[in-house]
Order: sequence, then C-alpha cells, then structure tokens
Amino acid sequence: MVSGAHPQQVRQLFEQVAPHYDRLNDLLSLGLHRLWKRQMVQLLQPKAGEAWLDLCCGTGDLALLLAERLRPKGMVLAVDAAEAPLQRARLRAASRPWLAIDWQLGDALAVDRPDGHFDGAVMAYGLRNLADPARGLCELRRLLHHDGRAGVLDFNRTTGLPAVLQRQTLRQVVVPVATQLGLQSQYAYLEDSIDRFPTGAQQERLAQDAGFSWARHRPIAGGLMGLLELRC
Repeated sequence: MVSGAHPQQVRQLFEQVAPHYDRLNDLLSLGLHRLWKRQMVQLLQPKAGEAWLDLCCGTGDLALLLAERLRPKGMVLAVDAAEAPLQRARLRAASRPWLAIDWQLGDALAVDRPDGHFDGAVMAYGLRNLADPARGLCELRRLLHHDGRAGVLDFNRTTGLPAVLQRQTLRQVVVPVATQLGLQSQYAYLEDSIDRFPTGAQQERLAQDAGFSWARHRPIAGGLMGLLELRC
C-alpha cells in the first residue's frame, strides 16, 4: 500500500476550510487553478450525453465545467467525503438548474456505482488526500468502461529547483496567508501530504497496475503541479 492520508483528519480539514477554500485557491494560485482544470477537461474531451465522475469534487469547479460540456442528456456524479464543500457546491449549482449533477457524500475508494458505469472521470487535488492512492486509481479504473478516460490534477512531487521553489512557496506564501484566516495547521499539512505523494513516474506505474492501458504524467506550472492522463 502506498502511504496515504488519514481519512478522518482529511475530512475534518476540508470541513473546516470549506468557507475559505475557493477564495484561498484563487489567491494562492493567482486564479491559475481554474485554468489548469479547464485544460484538463479540454484534454479529456467530454462529449454531450456522456456520464462522468468527479471524485473528491470539493466545491464543484470540475463538476460544473463537465456538466456544461455534457449537455444535453449527459450527467455528472460528484462525490466528496466532506459535507461542507458539497453544500457550497450545491449552492453554486443552484443558479444553473439545467445542469445534471448528482452531488453525493461518499468514499472515493468505494463509489456506489457498478463497474464500467462512466465514460470518464476527473480528480483534482484528491488523490494525494486518499488513504491509499493506489486503491483510488483501482476504483477509478473499475468505474470506467473499456474505452473510458480520466485525468488527475494535483501537486507534483518533484526534485531539484522545482522542489525547492515549491517548498518555499508553501512556507513563505501559502501558510502565512492561511494563518491570517486562522487556518495555519490545515495548510501546513500540504507539505507533508506532498512528501508522501507518489512521484509522476510512480503514479504512472500505479495506474498501469490498476488496469489502465495507458498513463502519462506531465509536470505543469513549471513543475509545481502535475497532470496524470489515463486511458483504459
């Protein structure tokens, strides 16, 4: 088993940060996290009428993007283990009632859907927070049909100068900003979670072991982030 996060601690963390989550993400990434998510969706090419899964959906950025692309007749199942982010996601979606999104509180390692149910899946900043990332990739593969595709966006565990810059950014920018909002301990967790996270090459091997026929991890944002593209 690949070393992962403690489920209860992660759930509590996201329950606490939910009111500030979107604003902090915009501030700390200069809004670029939205661009990276759009790029991932564009790469995966969701088609109208398909069924897609957003695992660890948070406050709903990707689910909303996907649902717009899947109209008409397509749908998104958006799953998260914490209720507070889901509540914010539902509020955001309420202004767009024409979007077919099912918001579900649940475990990303045991999604209540049959094998091969989805055409595609996405996960943003979730794989790193699972108790077992390898099992998370196995669950993704189980839920996709034989020609499904998936994308996983997250911090990139790297070496050299990018790793130094990433660590400095976390310590000198992310944690101080979070501290001003009373969230120092929650965002200090980021560095530990990245240190435990599989590297890009390791993620590719884990995905192939999970049954994906093709896996490619590529650094983005100067190596600070990584995008894992998967094909069944």
